[in-house]
Amino acid sequence: MPKMTILTEAELRKIVRLDLDAVACVENAFHALATKPVAMPPILRLDIPEHRGEVDVKTAYVPGIDGFAIKISPGFFDNPKLGLPSVNGMMVLLSARTGLVEALLLDNGYLTDVRTAAAGAVAAKHLSRPDSAVATIFGAGVQAQLQLEALMLVRPIREARIWARDAVKAEAAAKQLREKLGITVRAEADGEKAVAGADVIVATTPSETPIVKAGWLRAGQHVTAMGSDAEHKNELDPAAIGTAGLYVADSLKQTRRLGELHHAIAAGLVAADADFAELGQVIAGLKPGRAGAEQITIADLTGTGVQDTAIATLARDRARTASAGAIFES
Repeated sequence: MPKMTILTEAELRKIVRLDLDAVACVENAFHALATKPVAMPPILRLDIPEHRGEVDVKTAYVPGIDGFAIKISPGFFDNPKLGLPSVNGMMVLLSARTGLVEALLLDNGYLTDVRTAAAGAVAAKHLSRPDSAVATIFGAGVQAQLQLEALMLVRPIREARIWARDAVKAEAAAKQLREKLGITVRAEADGEKAVAGADVIVATTPSETPIVKAGWLRAGQHVTAMGSDAEHKNELDPAAIGTAGLYVADSLKQTRRLGELHHAIAAGLVAADADFAELGQVIAGLKPGRAGAEQITIADLTGTGVQDTAIATLARDRARTASAGAIFES
Protein backbone atom coordinates (compact mmCIF):
# COMPACT_ATOMS: atom_id res chain seq x y z
CA MET A 1 0.00 0.00 0.00
CA PRO A 2 1.28 3.53 -0.76
CA LYS A 3 2.56 5.36 2.32
CA MET A 4 2.71 9.09 3.01
CA THR A 5 4.64 10.83 5.78
CA ILE A 6 3.20 13.94 7.39
CA LEU A 7 5.68 16.24 9.11
CA THR A 8 4.77 19.24 11.25
CA GLU A 9 6.74 22.46 11.51
CA ALA A 10 8.03 21.42 14.96
CA GLU A 11 9.32 18.12 13.57
CA LEU A 12 10.90 19.80 10.55
CA ARG A 13 12.69 22.34 12.74
CA LYS A 14 14.36 19.47 14.60
CA ILE A 15 15.67 17.67 11.52
CA VAL A 16 16.39 20.52 9.04
CA ARG A 17 18.45 23.47 10.18
CA LEU A 18 20.19 26.38 8.50
CA ASP A 19 23.64 24.80 8.32
CA LEU A 20 26.30 23.94 5.77
CA ASP A 21 24.32 20.87 4.67
CA ALA A 22 21.36 23.09 3.78
CA VAL A 23 23.67 25.49 1.93
CA ALA A 24 25.22 22.59 -0.04
CA CYS A 25 21.74 21.24 -0.83
CA VAL A 26 20.68 24.57 -2.38
CA GLU A 27 24.05 25.06 -4.08
CA ASN A 28 23.67 21.66 -5.77
CA ALA A 29 20.16 22.63 -6.88
CA PHE A 30 21.48 25.75 -8.64
CA HIS A 31 24.27 23.67 -10.21
CA ALA A 32 21.66 21.25 -11.55
CA LEU A 33 19.59 24.11 -12.97
CA ALA A 34 22.60 25.13 -15.07
CA THR A 35 23.78 21.68 -16.11
CA LYS A 36 20.75 19.35 -16.33
CA PRO A 37 17.45 19.36 -18.27
CA VAL A 38 15.48 20.65 -15.30
CA ALA A 39 11.73 21.13 -15.76
CA MET A 40 10.75 24.31 -13.90
CA PRO A 41 7.50 25.99 -14.99
CA PRO A 42 6.84 29.69 -14.38
CA ILE A 43 5.74 30.70 -10.90
CA LEU A 44 1.97 30.67 -10.44
CA ARG A 45 0.93 33.67 -8.37
CA LEU A 46 -2.44 34.70 -6.98
CA ASP A 47 -2.76 38.28 -5.71
CA ILE A 48 -5.25 39.34 -3.02
CA PRO A 49 -4.56 43.10 -2.90
CA GLU A 50 -7.23 44.12 -0.41
CA HIS A 51 -5.41 42.14 2.29
CA ARG A 52 -1.86 42.75 0.96
CA GLY A 53 -1.78 39.06 0.16
CA GLU A 54 -0.12 36.95 -2.48
CA VAL A 55 0.18 33.20 -2.97
CA ASP A 56 3.05 31.70 -4.95
CA VAL A 57 3.15 28.12 -6.22
CA LYS A 58 6.56 26.79 -7.24
CA THR A 59 7.80 23.42 -8.43
CA ALA A 60 10.61 21.78 -10.35
CA TYR A 61 11.70 18.34 -11.49
CA VAL A 62 15.46 17.77 -11.34
CA PRO A 63 16.81 14.70 -13.15
CA GLY A 64 18.63 12.53 -10.66
CA ILE A 65 16.44 13.51 -7.71
CA ASP A 66 13.80 10.87 -7.01
CA GLY A 67 11.15 13.30 -5.81
CA PHE A 68 9.74 16.70 -6.75
CA ALA A 69 8.08 19.30 -4.57
CA ILE A 70 5.07 21.48 -5.17
CA LYS A 71 5.11 24.41 -2.76
CA ILE A 72 2.21 26.66 -1.82
CA SER A 73 3.56 29.84 -0.22
CA PRO A 74 1.15 32.57 0.96
CA GLY A 75 2.50 35.94 2.04
CA PHE A 76 0.03 38.28 3.75
CA PHE A 77 1.97 41.34 4.81
CA ASP A 78 -0.64 42.90 7.11
CA ASN A 79 -0.71 39.75 9.26
CA PRO A 80 1.67 41.12 11.93
CA LYS A 81 -1.03 43.67 12.81
CA LEU A 82 -3.21 40.66 13.65
CA GLY A 83 -0.48 38.95 15.64
CA LEU A 84 0.10 36.46 12.83
CA PRO A 85 3.22 35.69 10.75
CA SER A 86 3.48 37.27 7.30
CA VAL A 87 4.46 34.02 5.62
CA ASN A 88 3.24 30.44 5.97
CA GLY A 89 2.55 27.55 3.62
CA MET A 90 3.32 23.92 2.93
CA MET A 91 5.11 21.59 0.53
CA VAL A 92 3.94 18.36 -1.07
CA LEU A 93 6.68 15.93 -2.11
CA LEU A 94 5.78 13.46 -4.84
CA SER A 95 7.67 10.54 -6.32
CA ALA A 96 9.34 11.43 -9.62
CA ARG A 97 8.85 7.82 -10.73
CA THR A 98 5.19 7.21 -9.85
CA GLY A 99 3.71 10.62 -9.03
CA LEU A 100 2.44 9.31 -5.70
CA VAL A 101 2.53 11.66 -2.72
CA GLU A 102 5.43 10.69 -0.46
CA ALA A 103 5.35 13.45 2.11
CA LEU A 104 3.24 16.36 3.27
CA LEU A 105 5.47 18.99 4.85
CA LEU A 106 3.38 21.30 7.02
CA ASP A 107 6.24 23.72 7.55
CA ASN A 108 4.35 27.04 7.71
CA GLY A 109 7.06 28.55 5.52
CA TYR A 110 9.98 27.28 7.63
CA LEU A 111 11.60 25.28 4.82
CA THR A 112 11.19 28.26 2.49
CA ASP A 113 12.94 30.43 5.07
CA VAL A 114 15.83 27.95 5.28
CA ARG A 115 16.27 27.48 1.54
CA THR A 116 16.02 31.25 0.92
CA ALA A 117 18.65 32.00 3.54
CA ALA A 118 20.82 29.21 2.14
CA ALA A 119 20.53 30.77 -1.33
CA GLY A 120 21.83 34.03 0.11
CA ALA A 121 24.81 32.15 1.51
CA VAL A 122 25.44 30.50 -1.87
CA ALA A 123 25.35 33.88 -3.64
CA ALA A 124 27.77 35.39 -1.11
CA LYS A 125 30.08 32.37 -1.33
CA HIS A 126 30.46 32.72 -5.08
CA LEU A 127 30.17 36.49 -5.57
CA SER A 128 31.37 38.40 -2.51
CA ARG A 129 35.00 38.94 -1.55
CA PRO A 130 36.34 36.01 0.52
CA ASP A 131 37.47 38.43 3.24
CA SER A 132 34.04 40.08 3.61
CA ALA A 133 33.65 40.99 7.28
CA VAL A 134 30.91 43.66 7.48
CA ALA A 135 27.29 42.98 6.50
CA THR A 136 24.30 45.27 6.10
CA ILE A 137 20.82 43.77 6.17
CA PHE A 138 17.79 45.71 4.93
CA GLY A 139 14.81 44.35 6.82
CA ALA A 140 14.22 43.16 10.37
CA GLY A 141 11.97 40.12 9.90
CA VAL A 142 12.71 36.41 10.14
CA GLN A 143 14.43 36.27 6.75
CA ALA A 144 16.59 39.29 7.51
CA GLN A 145 17.91 37.58 10.62
CA LEU A 146 18.42 34.26 8.84
CA GLN A 147 20.36 35.97 6.07
CA LEU A 148 22.95 37.22 8.54
CA GLU A 149 23.15 33.80 10.15
CA ALA A 150 23.61 32.21 6.70
CA LEU A 151 26.31 34.71 5.73
CA MET A 152 28.32 33.72 8.78
CA LEU A 153 28.46 30.14 7.49
CA VAL A 154 30.43 31.21 4.40
CA ARG A 155 32.15 34.50 5.23
CA PRO A 156 34.09 35.81 8.28
CA ILE A 157 31.42 38.35 9.28
CA ARG A 158 32.37 40.21 12.47
CA GLU A 159 30.04 43.23 12.29
CA ALA A 160 26.53 43.87 10.97
CA ARG A 161 24.08 46.75 10.60
CA ILE A 162 20.29 46.36 10.45
CA TRP A 163 18.11 48.89 8.63
CA ALA A 164 14.31 48.80 8.67
CA ARG A 165 11.55 51.34 8.23
CA ASP A 166 10.41 50.50 11.75
CA ALA A 167 13.24 51.60 14.04
CA VAL A 168 11.86 49.64 16.99
CA LYS A 169 11.92 46.40 14.99
CA ALA A 170 15.45 47.16 13.76
CA GLU A 171 16.67 47.66 17.35
CA ALA A 172 14.95 44.47 18.50
CA ALA A 173 16.42 42.45 15.64
CA ALA A 174 19.90 43.85 16.28
CA LYS A 175 19.69 42.91 19.97
CA GLN A 176 18.46 39.41 19.18
CA LEU A 177 21.25 38.86 16.63
CA ARG A 178 23.93 40.15 18.98
CA GLU A 179 22.84 37.62 21.58
CA LYS A 180 22.48 34.74 19.14
CA LEU A 181 25.55 35.24 16.94
CA GLY A 182 27.98 36.86 19.33
CA ILE A 183 29.10 39.61 16.95
CA THR A 184 28.65 43.38 16.86
CA VAL A 185 25.20 44.19 15.43
CA ARG A 186 23.62 47.64 15.50
CA ALA A 187 20.49 49.22 14.10
CA GLU A 188 21.08 52.02 11.61
CA ALA A 189 18.28 54.43 10.72
CA ASP A 190 20.05 55.94 7.70
CA GLY A 191 20.27 53.61 4.70
CA GLU A 192 23.32 55.31 3.20
CA LYS A 193 25.21 55.07 6.48
CA ALA A 194 24.19 51.44 6.78
CA VAL A 195 25.73 50.68 3.37
CA ALA A 196 28.92 52.71 3.90
CA GLY A 197 31.84 50.39 4.54
CA ALA A 198 29.80 47.22 4.22
CA ASP A 199 31.23 44.27 2.26
CA VAL A 200 27.93 42.43 1.76
CA ILE A 201 24.51 44.09 1.53
CA VAL A 202 21.36 41.97 1.63
CA ALA A 203 17.85 43.34 0.96
CA THR A 204 15.04 41.20 2.36
CA THR A 205 11.93 43.41 2.27
CA PRO A 206 8.66 43.46 0.29
CA SER A 207 9.34 47.11 -0.64
CA GLU A 208 7.72 48.50 -3.77
CA THR A 209 10.12 51.44 -4.01
CA PRO A 210 13.95 51.23 -4.05
CA ILE A 211 15.58 51.28 -0.62
CA VAL A 212 19.18 50.75 -1.81
CA LYS A 213 20.42 53.61 -4.02
CA ALA A 214 22.96 53.08 -6.80
CA GLY A 215 24.98 56.10 -5.65
CA TRP A 216 25.59 54.49 -2.26
CA LEU A 217 27.49 51.52 -3.65
CA ARG A 218 31.27 51.47 -3.60
CA ALA A 219 34.01 49.32 -5.15
CA GLY A 220 34.23 45.78 -3.83
CA GLN A 221 30.72 45.55 -2.41
CA HIS A 222 28.35 42.66 -3.07
CA VAL A 223 24.58 43.12 -3.03
CA THR A 224 22.01 40.33 -2.78
CA ALA A 225 18.38 41.35 -3.39
CA MET A 226 15.77 38.77 -2.57
CA GLY A 227 12.58 40.66 -1.80
CA SER A 228 11.61 41.39 -5.42
CA ASP A 229 9.70 38.18 -6.13
CA ALA A 230 6.74 39.92 -7.80
CA GLU A 231 6.45 42.50 -10.55
CA HIS A 232 5.47 45.35 -8.22
CA LYS A 233 8.33 44.81 -5.74
CA ASN A 234 11.57 46.74 -6.11
CA GLU A 235 14.37 47.03 -3.53
CA LEU A 236 17.32 48.19 -5.65
CA ASP A 237 17.69 51.42 -7.58
CA PRO A 238 17.39 50.18 -11.20
CA ALA A 239 20.49 52.19 -12.10
CA ALA A 240 22.55 49.83 -9.93
CA ILE A 241 21.94 46.97 -12.36
CA GLY A 242 23.41 48.90 -15.27
CA THR A 243 26.44 50.18 -13.38
CA ALA A 244 27.41 47.01 -11.49
CA GLY A 245 30.44 45.14 -12.71
CA LEU A 246 28.61 41.82 -12.49
CA TYR A 247 24.89 41.05 -12.32
CA VAL A 248 23.83 37.44 -11.62
CA ALA A 249 20.27 36.06 -11.61
CA ASP A 250 18.96 32.93 -9.93
CA SER A 251 16.81 32.43 -13.04
CA LEU A 252 17.19 34.95 -15.84
CA LYS A 253 13.76 34.04 -17.20
CA GLN A 254 12.28 34.99 -13.83
CA THR A 255 14.30 38.13 -13.10
CA ARG A 256 13.46 39.56 -16.53
CA ARG A 257 9.81 39.23 -15.56
CA LEU A 258 9.64 40.00 -11.85
CA GLY A 259 13.07 40.61 -10.31
CA GLU A 260 15.21 43.69 -9.92
CA LEU A 261 16.30 43.23 -13.55
CA HIS A 262 12.67 43.67 -14.60
CA HIS A 263 12.71 47.25 -13.28
CA ALA A 264 16.02 48.09 -14.97
CA ILE A 265 14.59 46.86 -18.27
CA ALA A 266 11.35 48.82 -17.74
CA ALA A 267 13.40 51.98 -17.07
CA GLY A 268 15.28 51.52 -20.34
CA LEU A 269 18.60 51.12 -18.52
CA VAL A 270 19.17 47.53 -19.67
CA ALA A 271 18.16 45.88 -22.97
CA ALA A 272 15.31 43.39 -22.62
CA ASP A 273 17.39 40.67 -24.27
CA ALA A 274 20.65 41.48 -22.47
CA ASP A 275 22.42 38.29 -21.49
CA PHE A 276 23.60 37.81 -17.91
CA ALA A 277 25.01 34.95 -15.90
CA GLU A 278 22.85 32.77 -13.68
CA LEU A 279 24.05 31.68 -10.25
CA GLY A 280 24.12 28.02 -11.26
CA GLN A 281 26.35 28.84 -14.24
CA VAL A 282 28.81 30.61 -11.95
CA ILE A 283 28.78 27.66 -9.53
CA ALA A 284 29.36 25.21 -12.40
CA GLY A 285 32.18 27.30 -13.85
CA LEU A 286 30.26 27.92 -17.07
CA LYS A 287 30.37 31.70 -16.59
CA PRO A 288 32.78 33.88 -14.60
CA GLY A 289 32.01 35.14 -11.12
CA ARG A 290 33.69 38.06 -9.35
CA ALA A 291 36.52 39.42 -11.52
CA GLY A 292 38.45 41.18 -8.76
CA ALA A 293 38.39 42.81 -5.33
CA GLU A 294 37.17 46.16 -6.71
CA GLN A 295 34.17 44.87 -8.67
CA ILE A 296 30.60 45.62 -7.53
CA THR A 297 28.49 42.46 -7.81
CA ILE A 298 24.72 41.98 -7.60
CA ALA A 299 22.72 38.79 -7.10
CA ASP A 300 19.02 38.98 -8.00
CA LEU A 301 17.23 36.12 -6.21
CA THR A 302 13.54 35.64 -6.95
CA GLY A 303 13.27 32.09 -5.56
CA THR A 304 13.22 28.97 -7.71
CA GLY A 305 11.38 25.68 -7.68
CA VAL A 306 14.65 23.74 -7.70
CA GLN A 307 15.39 25.13 -4.23
CA ASP A 308 12.05 23.82 -2.97
CA THR A 309 12.55 20.36 -4.45
CA ALA A 310 16.04 20.24 -2.97
CA ILE A 311 15.05 21.25 0.57
CA ALA A 312 11.92 19.05 0.53
CA THR A 313 13.89 15.94 -0.46
CA LEU A 314 16.49 16.78 2.20
CA ALA A 315 13.67 16.97 4.76
CA ARG A 316 12.23 13.63 3.62
CA ASP A 317 15.62 11.92 3.82
CA ARG A 318 16.30 13.35 7.27
CA ALA A 319 12.82 12.24 8.42
CA ARG A 320 13.50 8.69 7.28
CA THR A 321 16.81 8.61 9.13
CA ALA A 322 15.24 10.02 12.31
CA SER A 323 11.99 8.01 11.97
CA ALA A 324 10.16 11.32 12.29
CA GLY A 325 6.62 12.17 11.28
CA ALA A 326 3.32 10.32 11.11
CA ILE A 327 2.99 7.66 8.41
CA PHE A 328 -0.36 7.14 6.72
CA GLU A 329 -1.31 4.30 4.38
CA SER A 330 -3.80 5.02 1.61
